[in-house]
Amino acid sequence: MLLTRHARERLAKRLAKRKRLERIYSELWAFLDRSRRIDVNEEISIFTDGRKALVCVRLDCEKLQKSEILERVKGMMDAYECVYFDGRIAKVTRPEKFIEIVPEGEYCFYMNREKKSLYVGSEPPFLVITLRPAKREERS
Repeated sequence: MLLTRHARERLAKRLAKRKRLERIYSELWAFLDRSRRIDVNEEISIFTDGRKALVCVRLDCEKLQKSEILERVKGMMDAYECVYFDGRIAKVTRPEKFIEIVPEGEYCFYMNREKKSLYVGSEPPFLVITLRPAKREERS
């Protein structure tokens, strides 16, 4: 899961109560553990716990081996928001340094150079659009 700026602010205000990235993601993963998924269509999914709803859109990714991912991010000196979904790790760091902590294997890889975000995980990434109160049909 990657976050838009709006979603990050909403999560910090409504769930995490802090603006630290690690705290926001830990609360996001706790929310995902206790919520159910509603697929609106092939692009949009909603995760709800009955009180709040997380609206997400699926991002296109590539299936790559760890060595191929390392080649792609080699030499990048800027700090990126890096998310390793399987290990539940999120931090702001250099991508090359971050990929070193990821175990060997094949992963879905997504990188946005403009927004400086990177995702590695076994499942395709979602971009969290917003956190809102659950609608009536999402409460049951």
